[in-house]
Amino acid sequence: MLHRKIYQLCCDGRDVWVFLRDQQRWIERARILDIEGDLVTLRYETEEEDETCSWEEMVRLESIGSVMQKLAAVPRGDVEPLVSDDCPEAEQLRRPYPESNPD
Repeated sequence: MLHRKIYQLCCDGRDVWVFLRDQQRWIERARILDIEGDLVTLRYETEEEDETCSWEEMVRLESIGSVMQKLAAVPRGDVEPLVSDDCPEAEQLRRPYPESNPD
């Protein structure tokens, strides 16, 4: 089942976070490039002091303990989310406090 899910994530081409249980470490914002047999090829970048390094790493499927992907991101603070004009009213976000009109 993990093999099928990793294959699906490979086809999607989205960034994933992979936990390698044999090394007890996370690989952050990786792309799954290829799956061949029980080998998974990952590409990711790391930043160290004044340089960015690109890595391509092959890991065994059995060493992958967890795979996560970011579904959405929402800015923090007092930012008004964008709402499409053609969004159905039932799906629009409601304001927690109604605006008072000075009229």
